[in-house]
Parts: sequence; C-alpha cells; structure tokens
Amino acid sequence: QVQLVESGGGLVQPGGSLRLSCAVSGSIFSINAMGWYRQAPGKQRELVATLTNGGSPNYADSVKGRFTISRVNAGNTVYLQMNSLKPEDTAVYYCNADVERWPRRNVYWGQGTQVTVSS
Repeated sequence: QVQLVESGGGLVQPGGSLRLSCAVSGSIFSINAMGWYRQAPGKQRELVATLTNGGSPNYADSVKGRFTISRVNAGNTVYLQMNSLKPEDTAVYYCNADVERWPRRNVYWGQGTQVTVSS
C-alpha cells in the first residue's frame, strides 16, 4: 500500500509563510512526479505546483514568485514553501505522487492539510 502523509498546514497572517511537506511511503519502484493541489470551499481542486523527475517546476499563475516546490535528491518527500501568503490562498492543500509500482503506474493522493490565511 502506498501512503502520502502531509504536514505543515496551519493558520498564518497575511504576508506570512508556511512550509508544507509530503512524504511517500510504501512499496514503489520510483516516483515520476509529485505535486501540490488545493481546494477552497465551494471551488474545484486546482493545481498549485508540480515537479517531474529531471524537469522544471510548474506553477499556477496565482502563486508564481511566492511559492516554491522542491524535492531533495529525488527523494520521497516533496516540499512547498509558501511566502507572502494571501487570504485567497486559504484552502485544503493536497499532495499527489505519480509512482511506478507493481503491477502498474498509478497516482496517489494525500489526505490534505488545511492552510488558513487570516488576520
């Protein structure tokens, strides 16, 4: 069984920073890509940032220049550094991972972590 465990969410004032982490555990061969998505109340889930193996990060226009996605040494943990947070960044943030495992490639999701930006 593959699990994604997220951490780092919380309440922060506008202009503040948070760092989210997502660790993949379980029997896998490799990770093709990892990413962060978010879903605000009453809205659809949207892409925040993704990072493929050997590729450049991809960001939603709304977070470019403020958020940074990273993964150290192609390991099983992905981070999302969020700076200059705005109230509109408030959402549940979900991690996902595109992994190679037996018997086939599959995409898995974490349980989500709440980020609230408010004064």
